[in-house]
Amino acid sequence: MAQRFHAWRCGGTEGERGARPGPGEERGGVARGHAVAGDTGRRPAELDHSPPARGDRSAGGRAHQPLATVQGPAQKKFRWRRPRHTLKGRQNAAEVERIGLRLQLRKQQAEAGDIVLLYGDESEALTHPYLARAWAKTGADLRVPAPGQAKKVALLGSFDHAIRELVVHTSPTKRSSDFIAHLEQLDRRYGPRPGQPFTPVVLAEDNGPIHTSKLALAALAARAHWLAVEWLPKYAPELNDIELVWRDLKAHHLAHQTFADVDALDQAIHQAVGALNDERIAYPLARPRISA
Repeated sequence: MAQRFHAWRCGGTEGERGARPGPGEERGGVARGHAVAGDTGRRPAELDHSPPARGDRSAGGRAHQPLATVQGPAQKKFRWRRPRHTLKGRQNAAEVERIGLRLQLRKQQAEAGDIVLLYGDESEALTHPYLARAWAKTGADLRVPAPGQAKKVALLGSFDHAIRELVVHTSPTKRSSDFIAHLEQLDRRYGPRPGQPFTPVVLAEDNGPIHTSKLALAALAARAHWLAVEWLPKYAPELNDIELVWRDLKAHHLAHQTFADVDALDQAIHQAVGALNDERIAYPLARPRISA
């Protein structure tokens, strides 16, 4: 067929032109209901493959997307989502399971009052607003001003599992010296005092460089008589309960606010930590109150 069509286009002979299918023939040289002599090896046109479809369009070029294709995922409870990175490929599964079981035992000891269990970690806050989810009218354009260049304040904190209290030290940097300053803050709150009973403290920390430097390890060794460290495995933030506290602090107490400078941000951080502790206090009736 391709040769005949080419010959006809190029002005072939009358015989070649006459080889085109007549009114009573189908394409492929087959008469209606009869085979053409000398062309018995060809298949009837009705058995030929249809032209290939492109994308979601039919052979005729019209858009073809049935309604069931759109409604099917919705009826099966699917939704359009963005995948997230996972750290499970980098984790040591056996180590994560072992430390997870140890932390469960530590939590039971803390709830019984035998120890004080602290979860330690670092975070940071910016003078530019932290954007979180918020209710708004349909079609509203939610915009928060962010003038100038953002500056940050580092947060070094520890979260008390039993009483749900967050202790935070703020600093312009996140270095070993800042971590030691936070340890001194824990000294004043949980450290032993002469003539007074004290409860041993267990601090769950990751293997970050500011925790494992020579200066930091020496500071931890000097407090080994009352402070023990439970080292968390690498790439396992799900074992550190303070991660959820950082998110709560930023999303509900520091979100959608623009701060003029780092001093205003630092003051807002300490106010937010105080408000967060008031919300999370485990024993609200145990607060010291002045009797009437």
